[in-house]
Amino acid sequence: MTSSLNLLPLAVALLIGIPALGSCIGIGLATMKFLEASARQPELMDALQTKFFLAVGVTDGAFIIATGIGLWFATANPFS
Repeated sequence: MTSSLNLLPLAVALLIGIPALGSCIGIGLATMKFLEASARQPELMDALQTKFFLAVGVTDGAFIIATGIGLWFATANPFS
């Protein structure tokens, strides 16, 4: 019989790994579209750059929050 303590490292790894993968894919796609849009219309680059950095910050914020929760579970172990 497995206890929740034995599965904790797997849960923490999934809680950190899945949002990291999603964040990397999302930032990569946003960067691709930003470069494509700025190549098509260079005069809009300043407005697009502001919106790009805002979107990347929000996307990366979800990963940082998931990492904090995962590390909290790893150290505090609220399931025991």
